[in-house]
Amino acid sequence: MRSTPTPTPTPAPTPAPTPAPAAPRHRRRTALAATGVVAALALTATACGGSEKDEADARPGDGASQTVDAGGTGGTGDGEVRLPAELADRLKEHGIDVDQWKDGGWKDWDRDKWLSEARDFVNPVIEGLWKPDRMRSAKEADKTVTTKDTAASQGATDPEPAPVEAVAEETPYHENAAPVGKVFFDSPEGSMVCSGTVIKDVNNPGRSNLVWTAGHCVHAGGSGGWYRNIAFVPSYNDLGRSEAELASASITEVSPYGTWWADWASTSNEWIKGGADDGGDGAAYDYSVLHVKPEQGSKSLEETVGAALEVDFSAPSASEVTSMGAWGYPAAPPYNGLAMFKCVDRPGRLSLSPSLPTMYRIGCTMTGGASGGGWFRVVDGETRLVSNTSIGPLDNTWLAGPQLGREAEAMYQSMSRTYGGQ
Repeated sequence: MRSTPTPTPTPAPTPAPTPAPAAPRHRRRTALAATGVVAALALTATACGGSEKDEADARPGDGASQTVDAGGTGGTGDGEVRLPAELADRLKEHGIDVDQWKDGGWKDWDRDKWLSEARDFVNPVIEGLWKPDRMRSAKEADKTVTTKDTAASQGATDPEPAPVEAVAEETPYHENAAPVGKVFFDSPEGSMVCSGTVIKDVNNPGRSNLVWTAGHCVHAGGSGGWYRNIAFVPSYNDLGRSEAELASASITEVSPYGTWWADWASTSNEWIKGGADDGGDGAAYDYSVLHVKPEQGSKSLEETVGAALEVDFSAPSASEVTSMGAWGYPAAPPYNGLAMFKCVDRPGRLSLSPSLPTMYRIGCTMTGGASGGGWFRVVDGETRLVSNTSIGPLDNTWLAGPQLGREAEAMYQSMSRTYGGQ
């Protein structure tokens, strides 16, 4: 595909901060799509001071999911899932029968068999599973936190921002927001959606297969384990067709650049250990990197979509940034998850606890379905990913995302070193 310019969002007015209302409940965006970019920001088409023990990486030979052959994807052609022996053995260690898994056993969420540790990630390709109707029926998973958890009294939380109305992205999406797409996965509650962003791979320039999203879009946190059948669809519903039009749409109309399965995943140990339905202590570390492979084809993700963004791990304070934007596919009413939207605002600070890193917060009316969607800003004239959607309030007036510092960079670098070029 030809290289296309990344989206240039129209700057949204920055409203004056208003005092935070008394203790509203806040909702986690378990399935928020990629959101709008920063003012005057262009998604160009080009594509944690933590130690290694702090990284929750899936590593080859240490539990990482590895290439799985299926009919039509380089396997035997008989349509059967083929797991490498070590992965089959790992499933068996958890009491999971490989044949039953591929025949629908992945729907069994027995807690004792729910793979939870970083090294346990296994996500075999089940070709044809994510059909257009299954994608349309996937739901956002809303979670809540309360304002008592914010550290306003410590002076670390800024006044709640005024709402910024989400604006629909122009179509076709691949010409205006090429790196953005939707993340689909199966959870105990059913099929779910998040969003993600194609990012550059420093060890595989021009041929990246890496996707940035939220940790809660791949792992349930302290109460569970890895979700299943995790896949990324760039430029989902590229032409912004209506629900009625999509009722009879083909897979190529819904997924013009194919379905990309996560064969490796990494998220923070803080999310794995402390993530919860209300965000918990893991919210400030709620990020993830996926290494994906096409369900069909051999080109890299970056080559296929013609775009990838660099990740900014400098973690600037909110006061240093004049504008940030988020892109996404909000799925909860009044949205339906079929169209891409964006918000742009000046970020403020949100602290869930004095012991946790401060998060970014912007005004935005996007609802559940936008989680994991990238936040972007311009650095030296180049659009870079600086955060991702993590949590938001029940009244859908703002979004918050983690600062990406040394811990996030360590996770990313480990993923790139281990899987770059694959």
